[in-house]
Order: sequence, then C-alpha cells, then structure tokens
Amino acid sequence: MARPSISDGCQCLRFRLSQSSRSFSLTPRRCEILDVSALPDRILPKYKQSSASSLLSLHWPEPPRNILIIPKLHAPKATLSAASFANHIHSEYPNLNLIFERRVASAIHDSLPFPLYTSDPGQFPGKVDLVTTLGGDGTILRAASLFSLHASVPPILSFSMGTLGFLGEWKFEEYKRAWREVYMSGSRVAVTDLQDPHTQAATQGRQDGDEGHLDSNWEGVRGKSMGLTRSSKILLRHRLKVGVYDAAGININEQLIPTSTAEPQQFVSQTPLGFEGVGLEEQAMSRQFHAVNELVIHRGPNPHLAIIDVYVNNHFLTEAVADGILISTPTGSTAYSLSAGGSIMHPLVKTLLITPICPRSLSFRPLGLPLNTKVVLKLSEKNRGRELEVSIDGKRRAGVTIGMEIRVEGETVGRTPDGSWAGGVPCVIRSPSKGDGDRDGIAEDDDGWVGGLIGLLKFNYPFGEGQ
Repeated sequence: MARPSISDGCQCLRFRLSQSSRSFSLTPRRCEILDVSALPDRILPKYKQSSASSLLSLHWPEPPRNILIIPKLHAPKATLSAASFANHIHSEYPNLNLIFERRVASAIHDSLPFPLYTSDPGQFPGKVDLVTTLGGDGTILRAASLFSLHASVPPILSFSMGTLGFLGEWKFEEYKRAWREVYMSGSRVAVTDLQDPHTQAATQGRQDGDEGHLDSNWEGVRGKSMGLTRSSKILLRHRLKVGVYDAAGININEQLIPTSTAEPQQFVSQTPLGFEGVGLEEQAMSRQFHAVNELVIHRGPNPHLAIIDVYVNNHFLTEAVADGILISTPTGSTAYSLSAGGSIMHPLVKTLLITPICPRSLSFRPLGLPLNTKVVLKLSEKNRGRELEVSIDGKRRAGVTIGMEIRVEGETVGRTPDGSWAGGVPCVIRSPSKGDGDRDGIAEDDDGWVGGLIGLLKFNYPFGEGQ
C-alpha cells in the first residue's frame, strides 16, 4: 500500500471546506509541512572565553534561521507549549524556519499559520542552527543523540518541563527572555537600543567603538537585546566517543539498535560527504557514537555476574566481576553512575568515571581518569552468560558476545585556530535575573549546578526531626 503524503490531511481539509455552503478558502501555507532539505545550510556560531567567567559566550555571525524544537515524548502539555513557543518566535523574529520531528509536525501544523519543516533526523546536522527542548533531562539527551555521529552540535536551549530537570536551565515561563538572549547573542546592539536604563547608564562613556554599533544582520529586531554585554553563557558538556567492535576488530556501530526513547526513524546511515557546515574529517569519523551521559555494559536478564577485562591506555587494569560497568562523563555522574555509588563531578571537570555496578569485590571502587584516557572493556572468556547488553545514553543498544570489545575515550574539547571553541554539547546556561534573590557565596557559573544539587538531588539533605 502506498504511503500517504504528509500533505494529505491538508488536501482532505480543503475538500471538506469546498463542500460547505459558506465560500471561503484556507491559506495553503497554513497546512504545509516542507522538507528540511529546502533550508539553507547551518550557521556555525563561535564561543569565546573571558577572564571573568569559566563559561563561554555565544556569538552568532548572523541571526540563527533554522530552529529545531523538540518537546517531551508523549506529553501533550509539552507539545502545546512547543506550539505556543513556535508561534511567538515566528511572529516576533524575522526569517525563522521552524523544524519539528515528523510526529510533532503532523500533530501541530494545522494550528500554526506558517509552514513547518521536517525530515528524517539524518538531515538535521547539516541544517539546524539551534535546538530548543521542552521536557526533562531525557529530552535533552534525545536531542543530543540526533547529533551523536557528529563532532559539532548546535547550541541547545532547554526548558525544564520534565520529571527532574537537573540539566534543564530555564522555566518555560521565561521563554521570551531566554529566546531573546540566545537569538541576540553577538549582535552588538547599540546602547540607545537597550531596554534597561540601568544598563544604558552603566555603559555611558565606553571607548570601544565596535561595541556601540548594531550588526546589520539584526537591523530588523532593534530593541530585542537584554543589554550590551548580556551574551548567552555556554557550557560545553563533555561527551564520550564509543566504538563497539567484534572479535575480528571490525567496528559494528551500525548494528546498534535505537531504543524506544529514540526517534523511531533515527537509523545509522552514512552522512553525505561534503555538505557545507560540517567538514570531511568529521564525517569520516561517523562510525563513532558520542554519549553525553554514559556507556553501560551489564548482564541484563542473565543470572550470572558479568566478567569484563578492563584496559586503560593499553594496560590491563582489572578483571571486573559485577552486574556491569559504567563509563560516565561529568554530566553523567549525576545519573546512573550516582545511583551505582559513583562520585559527583562538576561538568567543567575534564574527566571520565569508571563505576562498577554491584561488584563482587568490596574493594572495587569508582575510578576517575583523565578525559583523554583510552578505556577498553573486553568480554572475558570466563563469562557464563554468553551475551551482555551495551547501551549508549539509553538511546542505542546492542548485544555483545565473547571476544567483542567496547572502546571508549573522552571527546576533545578545546580552542580552534580561530580562537573559538569546538567539541562537546553547547548548553545555554540560564543567566541570573534581578528576582533570583540572595546568591552570596555562589559564583554565577555554579548557580544552576549548585542549586540543582541542593534543590533537586537533595544533596546531604537532613532527615528526622528538626530538619
């Protein structure tokens, strides 16, 4: 049976309207769902560091155009909020192209007075300038997994609408301010265009002539800036590079299966070489998966403990006898690794963590290693259960057997020759506002992370009477 076109629903709606006695027409653009391939190629932002902050500043060379909006799966409230957000930014900011996953585009396109864009996720890396998520930590991981085959990830602006929201920086009620900051970041809006009189007074007499001119690319959005120096802050979250190899040493990453929390159409495919915005060297590395949280190998339904040989920089470290092993990033240290007894690491620490899951030996403790360490997990011949399960961020899984191995190392995050930064997942960090209350003793860079430890994870939370 032929697959129905995504525009069939619009055609049916026009037919029903034509049968009505009332004569009016529906604007065709309202019902259009267009293909992402028609959009311009991705704009690559730059990230700059200042001596006043350990976070980076976001600088767009021109306004972002192609925006991918990802609401939480199976959450009608998040989907409705995504439609409201899309309607606002499209009406207030010029020349935006809004991209959704297929199922979301089909659900909301009738309610929006402008066309939406969609495609298979394989086309997103070459087209998406900025990602916005509405959900919890899992939604952020799902968004990052769309770029798991690529070294370059667009900035992610996240609104916390999920269960925990430890990684989500912004409340959805703040979406107008959050979007304005990230869109205008790098625009160099003139002092006379600023809305905040206190900021205007503070910047009087500034000698930097370049700071006082509005970039011509932002001419159509005067007055939208939050202030002359309020560029969005970016945290580059480290990732792991993961390869699964068979007994013959052949990479079999293409055999990893998407899980139920991944986009259904997200299969591993070869990226077309040479599209603008992503280099050939990066595309040649497409067989490496990137994980934001962790790589986990575990015994699954087998009743026997897993036996895994662990190698560090080609040196044998130990024979692990346990339910499994986790290799985590600092971001993943507050996820599965934390539940397994691992240490909590600040996301700016360049490290990877090896955490055993229910080890037989009580002396097998979690281990922190430099980020560039090469770790190999190899299934021992002693395994009684002949197959173990491997999962990458909960988005990809595979079964591995005797003789197979998993190779893991940290992704390089650092400066590029032009002075910018590359690598990692750029997450837009919420800037404090006047109503955030007393923040004495908490550095601006650590505000969200420390607040998450205390408020969400209940770090060292007292118990009993008198708490």
